[in-house]
Amino acid sequence: MTAVVRVHVAATTGGTDTVRNRDTAAQTITAAARDGARLVVLPEYAARFDPRGVGPELAEPLDGPFVNLLRGLAEQTGVSVVAGTTLPGERADRAVNAVVAVDGTGGLAGVYRKVHLYDAFGHRESERLEPGPADAAPLVLDVDGLRVGVMTCYDLRFPESARRLVDAGASVLVVPAAWAAGEHKADQWLTLLRARAIEDTAYVLGSAQQGHGVVGDSVVVDPHGVVLARAGGRVTEGGSPGVAAADLDPEVVRTVRERNPSLANRRYGVVPIS
Repeated sequence: MTAVVRVHVAATTGGTDTVRNRDTAAQTITAAARDGARLVVLPEYAARFDPRGVGPELAEPLDGPFVNLLRGLAEQTGVSVVAGTTLPGERADRAVNAVVAVDGTGGLAGVYRKVHLYDAFGHRESERLEPGPADAAPLVLDVDGLRVGVMTCYDLRFPESARRLVDAGASVLVVPAAWAAGEHKADQWLTLLRARAIEDTAYVLGSAQQGHGVVGDSVVVDPHGVVLARAGGRVTEGGSPGVAAADLDPEVVRTVRERNPSLANRRYGVVPIS
C-alpha cells in the first residue's frame, strides 16, 4: 500500500500590503499542518499583488521577509510550500515573476522564474518583467515520494511546459496563478487545468488569486481530469483564505498511466526554442 499525501491549495486575495499577505500565508500553512497536509500551494504573486500590473516596486529578494517566513514555517511544521513571489530583475526597471519551492525542512528546494510572460488579452508583462530562461532545469520537488513539478499562470496555455516537467519525473503539477479576468477566462482556467491533467496523466493543483481583476477557483484535479476539490468565489480581501484540500494517491497515477500509456506512446519530445 502506498501512502496518500494530503495537500492544501489556497485561494487567497492578495494586495500590496506585505504584512497582511505574510499573515495570510502563515494562517494558511498553519491550518494545513493542523489538517495533516504535507504540501501547501499559494497563488502567483502571493507576496504582493496589484491587478493593474506587478513590477520592480513590488519585488523583494529571496532572503527577504516573505520567503524567510515560508522557510521558517516549513521548518516548524514539516509542510512543503510552493508560492508565487516577485524578485528584483537584472535591470532596475524590471522584476522577475518567480515561484519558490520550500521543502519540509525549510530548505529552499528551488526557484522557477516564469518563462512565458503574459503578453496577451491586452496585458504586457514584458514591459515590467524579465522572462526566466527557457532552458533552465525543470523545478521538481519531492514531497513524501510524490514528484511535484512547478509552473505558473500563463504557462498553463503551453502544454510543453507541463510535459517538460513530466519528462523530469513529475506526477503532480502545481500552477500558482493570478488568472486575469475576462470573457470566458474562468472556464478556460478550469478547462486547461483539466486538460493538462488528462494529457499528462498527473494530478494538477491550481492555486488562484481571488478578488478584483482576477478569476478562477483553486482546484485539485486528478489524473482522469476529475475535480476533487475546489475553493474560491467568496474569498475577499482581508478574509480567511479558502482551501481546496485533497489526498493524492501515487497509486492512482501509476494505475492511470498503466491503463493509458499515452506518455510512452508519444512520438515527439519537448525542447526549448532558442
